[in-house]
Amino acid sequence: MAYTKIHAVKATVHKAIAYICNPDKTDGSLLISSYGCSPETAHFDFKFALSKTSQSDENKAYHLIQSFLPGEVDFDTAHQIGAALADRVLEGKYSYVVSTHIDKDHIHNHIIFCAANNVDHHKYNDCKKSYYRIRHLSDELCKEYHLSVITPGAQRGKKYNEWSADKNGSSLKSDLRRDINAAIRSADTYEEFLDLIRAKGYAVKGEILNVKSPKYIAFLPPGRENFVRGSVRSLGAEYTKERIAERILERIQNRGKPLADSYAKNRLIDTSQEKFQESAGLKRWAEIENLKTAANAYSKVNSIADLEKEIKEHAAASKESREKLIILERKMKGLAETIKYAQQYQENRPYQIRYRKAKNPDDYFRRHESELILYDGAKEMLRRAKIDPRTLDVVKLRADFSQMEQKKRELQQTYRTAENEVQQMKRELDKLNQYLNIEPPVVSEQKRSKEPPR
Repeated sequence: MAYTKIHAVKATVHKAIAYICNPDKTDGSLLISSYGCSPETAHFDFKFALSKTSQSDENKAYHLIQSFLPGEVDFDTAHQIGAALADRVLEGKYSYVVSTHIDKDHIHNHIIFCAANNVDHHKYNDCKKSYYRIRHLSDELCKEYHLSVITPGAQRGKKYNEWSADKNGSSLKSDLRRDINAAIRSADTYEEFLDLIRAKGYAVKGEILNVKSPKYIAFLPPGRENFVRGSVRSLGAEYTKERIAERILERIQNRGKPLADSYAKNRLIDTSQEKFQESAGLKRWAEIENLKTAANAYSKVNSIADLEKEIKEHAAASKESREKLIILERKMKGLAETIKYAQQYQENRPYQIRYRKAKNPDDYFRRHESELILYDGAKEMLRRAKIDPRTLDVVKLRADFSQMEQKKRELQQTYRTAENEVQQMKRELDKLNQYLNIEPPVVSEQKRSKEPPR
């Protein structure tokens, strides 16, 4: 599991980068990587990109932190995940420095990236949507590296110490959620819920459901001095006063409905539960419902073999789209870096020419240190890539990048569509196999290990 947070850097970018690159925290600077800059000169690169943007907000960079559970990941893997997260979030457009700090019980990554990108110099849009995207990409990477993932919904907004405390059953908020859930299960009205929660020793304020009342309900646990808000940020989306009232109403409305309504649509009922074994009529009803569900799934395909074949074909299409997407993303990352260094080279080359002709080179260097450093850095990076900067057309390069972005959007849509189709067909196959009691083939230990019999 990895917890993430992000904040803007409005000043002293060089100090922020110096902090995250501390050798004592990064295994002697071994756990530091960068893109589109070097850690030593990143603040110059950021300054150049920021000078090209027309947006006037004061944000110079963003500091993204990704923290892991103690003992869940090793140093190198954590750093790989941090660099991969930076690449996925920033898509090769923004210069960044990523470092992995190992001086705490929980290993954590620091990613500092420029607020303005290197392609069109638009600034990063820091908002709830972009943060949830970071959260989602971090979760994806945790799954790929077989790490635990924060539970969606109410758990998603928790801080690490709250999550850990909840896991151990010692969190104040965990106890409050448990008591709220218990009161909801017992109450027939919102007013009755308030009576029940107060009976447990909680003080309650802001509970009135109208526009003139306080926005949030708040609970004061017994023996505590501070109220806890029933907000998305504090307890989760299921614990606002509006949602509490809705949950009570939903429970009452579902009380008299047939048992089938308590099961998800098109989901087979597990008849091994005790209540089905104790009632022959209930078990018979469940079997009929299962038969309907299986028949509905089977009616969509000619045979299980055909369905399995379709799954393989769509899975292959999904894999192919994903592979093309990865190749394209690598090309885009390289092109964005070329655009950045080509522009830096071309715009700062006049300073290099004047420096060589200056009567007092030392004085000229002091006055134009950043421009000369950027020129030398860009020239060296282009030389390493075997690119002649004098032949580069930045306008054309940007047009090529724009075409790649369009192609990327198309591939992403193709990939998502194929993946959704695969998952849907797998669900249908699972329902059929479950109903027909088809078990996956058991591989013997002898075959699994590929060892000859003893």
